[in-house]
Amino acid sequence: MDDQVLRPAVGGEDAGYLLEFLKDGVFVTVYPSDGAEMLFELSDVRQTLHDNGVNDYDIIELSKIIREAAGERRKIADEVEETVPEDEEKNTQEDDEPQDEVDDDGEKAGIIIDISRDQMIATVRYDTSKGKKLPTVDEVKAALAEKDVIFGIKEEAIEKGVQSLTPFVVAEGKQVQHGENAKIDRKFDLSKKNRPKIDEYDRADYKDMGLFVLAKKGELLAVRIPQTEGTPGKNIFGIDVMPRPGRPIPIPQGKNTEVRNDNELYACIDGQIVDSTRKIDIDPHLNINSSVGAATGNINFVGGVSIRGNVEAGFVVKATGDIEIGGMVNGAIVEGRNVTIKGGINGQNKGQIKAAENVQAMFAENAVIEAGRDIIITDAVLHSQLRAGNMVIVEEKRGMITGGSIAASEEIRCKLAGNAAAVVTKMSVGIDPTIQQRYQEICRECKEDRGRLKQITQMLNTLGKIDVSRLPQQRIDQINALTRSQFPLAGKIKRAEKEIQALEEAMGRMKEGKIRVMDTVYPGVRITINSVIMNVQSSIRRCLLSVKDERINIGTY
Repeated sequence: MDDQVLRPAVGGEDAGYLLEFLKDGVFVTVYPSDGAEMLFELSDVRQTLHDNGVNDYDIIELSKIIREAAGERRKIADEVEETVPEDEEKNTQEDDEPQDEVDDDGEKAGIIIDISRDQMIATVRYDTSKGKKLPTVDEVKAALAEKDVIFGIKEEAIEKGVQSLTPFVVAEGKQVQHGENAKIDRKFDLSKKNRPKIDEYDRADYKDMGLFVLAKKGELLAVRIPQTEGTPGKNIFGIDVMPRPGRPIPIPQGKNTEVRNDNELYACIDGQIVDSTRKIDIDPHLNINSSVGAATGNINFVGGVSIRGNVEAGFVVKATGDIEIGGMVNGAIVEGRNVTIKGGINGQNKGQIKAAENVQAMFAENAVIEAGRDIIITDAVLHSQLRAGNMVIVEEKRGMITGGSIAASEEIRCKLAGNAAAVVTKMSVGIDPTIQQRYQEICRECKEDRGRLKQITQMLNTLGKIDVSRLPQQRIDQINALTRSQFPLAGKIKRAEKEIQALEEAMGRMKEGKIRVMDTVYPGVRITINSVIMNVQSSIRRCLLSVKDERINIGTY
């Protein structure tokens, strides 16, 4: 035995506390709890102290140490003197034997069974106040039986434990496995928001900042993993310990989502995912409370978009729904169903606004604007290219169209056309400019495809006169590729010819266009109505321009 140790320590980490009896005092260590219930109470420690002859200690300090459970060794009583009989001391000195050697001729040490508070652990410690002779295995089992400990008894631990006076764990119950709570497995990752997109070469695209996470209609959003009931345990008394079942959790169904198969959540529409933990919504509208620029990156959204600030130069905003911009559009590209710009459009000769339906803005300068229906400009259009499927209206405030080219299928309305400096301004009505543009594109493509097919045919005719079997394999493969390419190309030409015919018929059915000018049409304005052209040579006041008898008629406004 260590020279400082008067008697064996009691307890250990399994018991939750450790008492050490040394010459310079009695020390206690209370181990931190892992969240489970306490393994002992204050009364258990006090009883152990009493059993070991320690009665003079500060109970308040002991209580504080137990509450703190800091895992630190703390002194609770002054030094304890251990009396040793004179004959035993002489024998010890003569034989030079350790003090902790068991005296087989004395009385047996008492067996104390400590039961943890949760009744899952039984610990054996020895009372050496009357004797230090080791008990037998049967005596330890008898002590367990007296305490009704019948389950989880450790036979090997008993065999080893009766060989010394060291405390040991003699029985351990089967721990209960409590049920796991239900949880939601989200199939999307919102942590990627507001981070630049990384391409295959590990380069960051700071114009694609991932401002939102999109979901498609019918996409799986989340799966609920149900709670479990748990597995029963058994304490050292052989009594079953029932598990605590896991808590259920509702599936986080929010707006525009639906539950399938009881535990699966799907998107009902296209839109951005909005996760508030308790609910997962699909929002068909995106709100940006700032300008679109370096902080947001480009916007490509399935749904509507509202932007409080501007759209800065070089950035792109695309949406399948309506786009509303509270500020300006400066040299940017904006595409949506309806585009409303409360400020103006400064295209900087590179910006473009495109809408499937209508475009509205305060003014347009050096911009390109296309609309499937109407373009409505509140103040002025300066040196811009406008094409509308129905009407172009510039009638409020200055109502001025100066420079550039304005085209509409039905009507153009304004206060002033051109200016006193005779700036060239083109105004065209009578043919849907979008149809006309498509007609020009498809005609150009069809002409190029015909030329390509003619070249392939001529090459194959020339090669047909050669003995192909004498050519190298690479050349034969090229001939076969040419032969295969002529068939899809011929099919493409045939489809283009049908589309050209349909577009020609559509343009032939166009209504007669009109141009209404509330104030003045200045010289330098070029008027085209249903392919009839007129160059304005002198100012025209308050007029309605239309076609009559293949000539442009100037009527009153």
